[in-house]
Amino acid sequence: MSRAKACAVLLTVAALLGIGLGPAAGPAGAADNGRWSVFPAPAGGAKDRTSTSQERQFFTLEAGPGTTVKDKVSVSNLSDAPMQFKIYGADAYNTPRDGGFAVRGPEETSKDVGTWVKLAQGSLTVPPRTRADIPFTLTVPDTATPGDHPGAIVALNTETDKSKGSVAVGVRRAVGARIYLRVSGPSLPALSVENVRVDHGQPWLPGTGSSSAAIHYTLVNRGNVSLLPRLRLKATGLFGNTLLDRQAKGLPLELLPGQQVELTEKWAGAPQFDRVSVRLTVTTDRGELNETAHVSFFAVPWLAAGVLLAGLALLIAWFVVRRRRNRPPRPAEEDSDPDPEGGTAAAAIGVTSVGSRGGQA
Repeated sequence: MSRAKACAVLLTVAALLGIGLGPAAGPAGAADNGRWSVFPAPAGGAKDRTSTSQERQFFTLEAGPGTTVKDKVSVSNLSDAPMQFKIYGADAYNTPRDGGFAVRGPEETSKDVGTWVKLAQGSLTVPPRTRADIPFTLTVPDTATPGDHPGAIVALNTETDKSKGSVAVGVRRAVGARIYLRVSGPSLPALSVENVRVDHGQPWLPGTGSSSAAIHYTLVNRGNVSLLPRLRLKATGLFGNTLLDRQAKGLPLELLPGQQVELTEKWAGAPQFDRVSVRLTVTTDRGELNETAHVSFFAVPWLAAGVLLAGLALLIAWFVVRRRRNRPPRPAEEDSDPDPEGGTAAAAIGVTSVGSRGGQA
């Protein structure tokens, strides 16, 4: 692979992983990267083609299986030069690392709402300081399952960066407007916390440093609606004393249906010698779910424990050896029950022999 192609691939991957889709909640403007923005088109048509104001932050749609929804997406060029874009629909997912909202790239395969979106234009050039409105239809298949189907409409721009001298590097950046589609039918929220484990770190000798723990767990959305998870951690010692009681940090703002994310909670100042029980309780912002998981571990200073066990083993060995050396010798055993017949015969033979010798004399 040439140097130019290698750089292009690296920058393309980095750009696609950083698709800006705006925050999940709260007041905010369109999703943008400072050069262009993507958002639902204002209601009533685009009268001012230079306006970048929007009445909707996301596409929030409801439809039943077999129905079609019509809408428009706006792409605003905020720069002073014309820009070319590829426009496409994509499925959304949670990133495994931190649970962030992300969408499929143009080379990835969408299987859900991203394939239901049909845009009037797949590519376009937008003049500087101008907004373009692109109509689209979203057709829900007859076989669509009830619940939430998140996705986005993405505007992808490809540029050639000539600042690297003789090497032309292709840079791909994308910005998208989120789609929150709910297909009519029963809503089934389901959330679980799984694969809980603890990595405990502490100094070899107690009191020579601080200890810490990392609590690893997996949040799984097993339902058909998006959820805003809340997780509380509580740790108790061997005698029931509370060691930790707090809300988990860094949770995803939104866990999408069928998605899971692996997270880690840092615990500074974890105990250095105790049997610790950790309980994780996961709920949602509306309080409709409440699931728990447990894990236990021993906090032990292993070097000190090893030295103590080795010393104890040596003490036991010394005690055993000393006891054996100080034990008095056992007396020889005598035959306390000789054979009556054997003893009589021996005596008789002895008498006869003596008598015989005496007679000869």
